[in-house]
Amino acid sequence: MGDDVARVRSFNRAVSERVGALQQEYLARKRSLGASRVLWEIGVDGTEVRALRHRLGLDSGYLSRLLRGLEREQLVVVEADRADSRIRVARLTETGSAERALLDRRSDELAESVLAPLRETQRSRLVEAMGVVERLLTAGLVDVTIENPASAAAAFCFRSYFAELDTRFETGFDPTLSNPADVAELVEPRGVLLVAWLRHEPVGCGALKFGDGGHAEIKRMWVTRSVRGLGVGRRLLSELERTASRRGVATLRLETNRALGEAIGLYRSAGYTEREAFNDERYAHHWFEKHL
Repeated sequence: MGDDVARVRSFNRAVSERVGALQQEYLARKRSLGASRVLWEIGVDGTEVRALRHRLGLDSGYLSRLLRGLEREQLVVVEADRADSRIRVARLTETGSAERALLDRRSDELAESVLAPLRETQRSRLVEAMGVVERLLTAGLVDVTIENPASAAAAFCFRSYFAELDTRFETGFDPTLSNPADVAELVEPRGVLLVAWLRHEPVGCGALKFGDGGHAEIKRMWVTRSVRGLGVGRRLLSELERTASRRGVATLRLETNRALGEAIGLYRSAGYTEREAFNDERYAHHWFEKHL
């Protein structure tokens, strides 16, 4: 671990130096990197201040100071939302929009200056490596928590899950015809729902239904397309297994449809073995179980 930590710190120093993060005036615009990033993230349509704070992972006090500085430059206005006065929204002024466009051009120039000294093969290696690093860093930002199945986040996950099944199954998907996993069944002691979060947005879910005889069923496994490949599904599955084990479950069961090839591959690689049908789920073609 010590060598890995040293490599990460060395990488951080190299990136900070190369992108100019240490300079007091980022991209020669007389403001810090933090202020420039906030200006860029507000975007052409404006952004709720709360969403901006979550997206950038900033302390509310620090973000307020950055926004006040941008307001003094007459680049940004912060005002109550027209539809809900309790919500504060940051919007670019005309001058702010022009400044954001300039930041875009300067950022492109900085990126080009990073690539220009390198040979073509080196550029390809660097860009490919950057993509890998970005995805792995993003994966590290994912958090998995127990969620109330009656919450807005849970409802979003379930709607997204049902919609995807409806497009992927040969016969479509009607949740009223599937074996139930109702809200009441996903609240302890009958069950539990886990939700994966990225930058305070739900990006996946998985649930347990506790049964008799020391077994439980895995239900509602879903990950949004934008984060697939980051290991979120495997992370959810591992968290479900740990949650089940802590509650004394000896065997986990699940069923799935043949159209979900990636899910079938995940379950097999995680040690689930195929068995005979243990229920009458009309949309299932495969039944699996794993002894914890």
